[in-house]
Amino acid sequence: MDGQDPGYGQGVPPPPPSHYSSMMPLGAPLPPPPLALSSSDVKYNLYDTSINESKPFNDVNGMLQQIMSIVDQSLDEAQARKHAFNQSRLKPAFFQVLCEIKEKTAINIRNLPEDEPPDSQLMRLDNMLIAEGIAGPERTGGSSSSAASANAAASINDDSALEHGDYRAKLSQIRQLYHSELEKYEQACNDFTSHVINLLREQSRARPISPREIDRMVMIIRKKFSSIQLQLKQSTCEAVMILRSRFLDARRKRRNFSKTATEVLNEYFYSHLSNPYPSEEAKEELARKCSISVSQVSNWFGNKRIRYKKNIGKAQEEANLYASKLANQAAQGVGGMRRDSDSPQQDKPARKVRSRVKK
Repeated sequence: MDGQDPGYGQGVPPPPPSHYSSMMPLGAPLPPPPLALSSSDVKYNLYDTSINESKPFNDVNGMLQQIMSIVDQSLDEAQARKHAFNQSRLKPAFFQVLCEIKEKTAINIRNLPEDEPPDSQLMRLDNMLIAEGIAGPERTGGSSSSAASANAAASINDDSALEHGDYRAKLSQIRQLYHSELEKYEQACNDFTSHVINLLREQSRARPISPREIDRMVMIIRKKFSSIQLQLKQSTCEAVMILRSRFLDARRKRRNFSKTATEVLNEYFYSHLSNPYPSEEAKEELARKCSISVSQVSNWFGNKRIRYKKNIGKAQEEANLYASKLANQAAQGVGGMRRDSDSPQQDKPARKVRSRVKK
């Protein structure tokens, strides 16, 4: 034929079968090749004509479309589609392209800190829960501070012992509820992180994901979950503080001294108003009379001196009242002594008369 090389078609082996062979007759001319082949096209053989189009994932555009449609498919269909993708001959090239894209666009995590500093608020809450006996090993006596306050209250009357037992029971309920909710939180956090790890490991077969990136994602997830843990510990600490405040308020109400003890202490205070600082021997004597401890006597006198200075007018009236009371008691004591001293002299004549009558 004119204009053609006489050797064209003669002695030349036929072209290999391609995905165009099923659509064109054998003698038809081949379609022109792409205008320009990029290095990535040649490297990953994206225009390989030896691939059968009837097989899935053999066309790049079709591969991308089918991958994007996995999210809208059922679980079984998605698994079948993933299996077909893993068996595709284009998968290595696809993976290599993603690696190159990631190297150009991904955030560099080399300079990011491996471990973030612990949350100071969480550490503070943990220390408080440990001090109150909520976190850590269970203690039969509760916290040291609450046990000390409960023992001090129990030394006043028998009702405080019952109140202490009620306090410990409620504290135990708070502890059980805290550990139950904490176990649920840890289980949910572990389940979610395990699911994410499995998902990322499965995706790492199709896109580049390093183990370090998986670990960092787990750390981010646990950081998100820590807000739930913070809220749980915060509410638990608030419950403990409310319980302690109620217990201590009730204990303060029961700590009011008896009327007799208050009278004894006030009498000593106003009788020694020039120097209302009892000695240790006097404190021990007052504690014995009032059936209280020496420290309680010291605290009472300290508070009394403060109240006296703040309200000097009312305190002066109270001082006059106790002064008159002491004067009356002293007068009654003198009158009684006189009657006792006069009674033997009055009985002497009567005794003499009786003795004479007997004679």
